[in-house]
Amino acid sequence: MAAELTTPAPPEAEAPAYRWRWAALFVILAAEVMDLLDAMVTNIAAPTIRAEIGGTAATIQWLGAAYTLSMAVGLITGGRLGDIFGRRRMFLIGAAGFTAGSLLCAVAQSPELLIAARVVQGLFGAVMLPQGLGMIKEMFPPKEMATAFGLFGPIMGLSSVGGPTLAGWLIEADFFGTGWRMIFLINLPLGLAAVLAGLRFLPESRSPHPLRLDVPGVLLVSVASLLLVYPLVQGRESGWPVWAFVMMAVSLAVFAAFGWFESRRSRAGGDPLVVPSLFRKRAFTGGLLTGMVFFSSMTGFTLVFNLYTQIGLGYSTLKAGLVMIPWSLGMIAGFGVAQAVQRFGRRALQGGVVIMVLGTLGVLLTIALAGETVTAWQFVPALVVTGFGMGLLMAPFFDIVLAGVEQHETGSASGTLTAVQQLGGSFGVALLGTVFFDLLTSGTDMDSAMRTVLWVVAAMLVATLVTSFLLPKQAREEAEPAGH
Repeated sequence: MAAELTTPAPPEAEAPAYRWRWAALFVILAAEVMDLLDAMVTNIAAPTIRAEIGGTAATIQWLGAAYTLSMAVGLITGGRLGDIFGRRRMFLIGAAGFTAGSLLCAVAQSPELLIAARVVQGLFGAVMLPQGLGMIKEMFPPKEMATAFGLFGPIMGLSSVGGPTLAGWLIEADFFGTGWRMIFLINLPLGLAAVLAGLRFLPESRSPHPLRLDVPGVLLVSVASLLLVYPLVQGRESGWPVWAFVMMAVSLAVFAAFGWFESRRSRAGGDPLVVPSLFRKRAFTGGLLTGMVFFSSMTGFTLVFNLYTQIGLGYSTLKAGLVMIPWSLGMIAGFGVAQAVQRFGRRALQGGVVIMVLGTLGVLLTIALAGETVTAWQFVPALVVTGFGMGLLMAPFFDIVLAGVEQHETGSASGTLTAVQQLGGSFGVALLGTVFFDLLTSGTDMDSAMRTVLWVVAAMLVATLVTSFLLPKQAREEAEPAGH
């Protein structure tokens, strides 16, 4: 008996890794590409879409905000659905729904139907995207994990380069007379391929101890977010009536009610949408503030800059997409350099913010000096600098923000941070789009309106720098080296 007890059993760690893990990874990456492309394409296509199906300036803002807002409120619950019902099943449902939403976008005949279809895309995207992380962690052995996650960076970079350019080219090519509709129709073969490949290659995966759904929490945060974004977009066209300010004030009250409800649910032994203890951590709350301001400024800027190049400078959709390539290439370079300076932790991130401020002021100076005669080539230096700073900031951001989070809080913290990234995007589109259109409505010329928006963006980046001092100085792996 003693001999049996002392004979070691074969360790489970030696079990072979999932056979089709690399094929499954590319299925997951295909879903990421669909999301990244659809988050950006309407920035390029918005003027063309509005010219064909009508709508107001608010329509342009809602095309982006409807997608990011619906995705933001659905992301945490999307991950939880995968834990409960199976990540493979929810990925396939999300991919199929996202593809159907793309078809609805492509056949929409009115602004209202198109915006509703964008909401469908965002909600199913929120079901699809969170499943990949859990499946990657289960499919890959530790020695291959870094390689698997390392592929996300290049894919994001290529999508940021190719997305706007592809959108512009598809619209100008006008295949089969589809015009802007092809930017959504292209998702049909991609989505169908993702579903079929997912059925073949994705493994069954679910959490052994899944958290329960928090439906009241989802409803509260959805209502609060909509009460904030809706009046920012629609208030301008209605002449800023009292109801717009009342709605924004009520949104703060509903956010407070959400916090109270989550704390109460946690104390009662339930599974809150967001773990309340996270908000007692200065690093995490600082990260949420930093992320909210930063992603608001960048998403809002890309929308307004694309509108400026097309409406103000008369660029074609393809040229407007091409002019953003220096930004994307700068961002890829920033990601690369960030790996070499990661030991500087928060200071590297803050250096990225400072560089972005300089790049933004460079864009402003370019417009101020050249005016309506500015060429695409003249934007290159400032956009490269801005993109470089963005890459330098984004590379360490999530690691640093999550540095002080406990192991049992990681899932909630990651989901909340990603949701805030999306919410910040919708808020930025609403805020900076409203500033831009307000100035144009009041008689301000296009160049002056764009310069004012750039000053606002620069101010938001300075606010990002200030809030970044709430972050830990180093990411967890730097702060807790082995042996300490």
